[in-house]
Amino acid sequence: MEGFDILNLFFVLISAWGAGALIKRVGYPAILGELLIGILLGPPLLGLVHTSITLDILSEAGVILLMAYIGMEINFKDLGKASWAGLLAAVGGFVVPFALGYYVVTLSGGTSIAGLFVGIAVGVTSLATKSRILVDLNLLDTRIAYVLMAGALFSDTLALIIFAGLSSFIDAGSVNMSEIMLISGKIILFFLFATVFGIYILPKLIKWFEIKKIENRTFYFTLLLIIVFGLSELAELVGLHGILGAFMAGLFVKDDLFNKKISKGISHVFHDVSIGFMAPIFFVTAGFHVSLEVFQTDLNLLLLILGAAFIGKIFGTILFYLPSGYGWREGLAVGTGMNGRGAVEIVIAGIGLQKGVITQEIFSILVFMAILTTLSVPLLLTWSTNWLKKRGELVKQYSKKGYIILGANPLGLLLGEHLKTSNKIIFIDANKVISEQAERKGFQCIHGNVLEETTLEEASAKDFRTFIAVTENTEINLLASQLANDNFYVPEKYVVISPNENKEGAGVNLLGAASTLFASRTDIKPWIEKIQSSDYKEEESKITKETTTRLWVKAQLQKNKHVLPLVISDIIGNKRPFGYNDTLEANEIVVYIE
Repeated sequence: MEGFDILNLFFVLISAWGAGALIKRVGYPAILGELLIGILLGPPLLGLVHTSITLDILSEAGVILLMAYIGMEINFKDLGKASWAGLLAAVGGFVVPFALGYYVVTLSGGTSIAGLFVGIAVGVTSLATKSRILVDLNLLDTRIAYVLMAGALFSDTLALIIFAGLSSFIDAGSVNMSEIMLISGKIILFFLFATVFGIYILPKLIKWFEIKKIENRTFYFTLLLIIVFGLSELAELVGLHGILGAFMAGLFVKDDLFNKKISKGISHVFHDVSIGFMAPIFFVTAGFHVSLEVFQTDLNLLLLILGAAFIGKIFGTILFYLPSGYGWREGLAVGTGMNGRGAVEIVIAGIGLQKGVITQEIFSILVFMAILTTLSVPLLLTWSTNWLKKRGELVKQYSKKGYIILGANPLGLLLGEHLKTSNKIIFIDANKVISEQAERKGFQCIHGNVLEETTLEEASAKDFRTFIAVTENTEINLLASQLANDNFYVPEKYVVISPNENKEGAGVNLLGAASTLFASRTDIKPWIEKIQSSDYKEEESKITKETTTRLWVKAQLQKNKHVLPLVISDIIGNKRPFGYNDTLEANEIVVYIE
């Protein structure tokens, strides 16, 4: 029996890994692939893998760790970036589908408790889905992005608060007023204790360990596991579900709790253990409980709940967004972005099934609803934001500004001269003489090794929007870009790639979300020499018809023009680096040298 459990675990892990990797390649979150592979390989279709005691225990632990990680990822300061009007839209995106989901179930003959569970599941949204799609669509610097992220944080938190009360009342059975008061008192005491522990006791405890010179990452990771599972058990004791305790524990684990090195290590380990190992077991086994018979026996209910999910989320957001004054079209874009469901919805649905509150048919409907709404987000959000863009209504809202330029060589300095008009510029260079020359030209320049984290810290990299690597060493450019991305969350990266770099080499694989500077592989050494000897001409080319940077470069090559495009100046004079796969709008100007 033990061997059979281990074999099941092996198949679940390898199928989750494969399906998650495959679905991510086409732009969707791994959870979608994990659910689908569970349906395919599990009892609903092929029946190759079945649930077991081992999988049940690991999936429960996986949910606990997943909710702790979600709590760790939530930063309530981000809610303020969306403005009050944006938060109203987030409320509308939860309340309206919640109400529609409740009435669809109760009017179809379901119980009020089942209706509330479905309402919560329909009302939540997916933060992970949003984050990936916003990056892929290059929308992170728009007002829509802040509203979407705030909406995801707010709706998930609101859903968990409602779920906390609902779960405790279900466990209590039939309740009278004294029981309601007792349950309410327990819940309040739990949240008070968790808050006091997280805000006051935990930081002092960590501080004491640091005074004792304890700098072992494994020690702190184990301590966090004890706290997560301890608060989960405490939540169970007061009548709440354990996921609430884990979520609360995660909320208090913030970047400033540990020193930077420990914090970074723990965050990575927690991500790998929860998202990479434990949580996929839960989502694959959740697929085991799906019934495909709903398409025959409960098709009407499936369509009604799908309608409540789509209509409620999109039109609820539009309705509450109207008082913001930003227009119903932006409200539509926000609504389409918030329409995807994810981890929290599946967790809540799974708990409802486990408690016997919802049937297997309703659970299956909620899983299909999560899959279909998630699939719709890239399509609908792309369409709605392109519509706004064409109308000139896609509003940018930068939280970070300025450029860090690696390489204070003549080419880097020329780029800096163009970009400094309305932006803060700071250079980094390992050559002390070159650094001093940049300082004499009026630029701030940090002398140091960019691959040492302290150098980027000295440059205050976390406050900058764009990192540009313009050295002759492709590997240094790529590694520095990755460091700026992973450790300082710089959203835009441009790197120089040498034409001599092996296209299949390990270095180029680090490019990731960075863009190739100049929109093509470029040997910058001759250009540096030209600029240094003033043997170059600076020209401008006005764009008459929308095109891409890559096509513009190809057009110059077809004319046998050997040019180096530096920056793009938009219609109001703002300049940005000339990078790969950027769009050149009509009347924009390309500044280049030849």
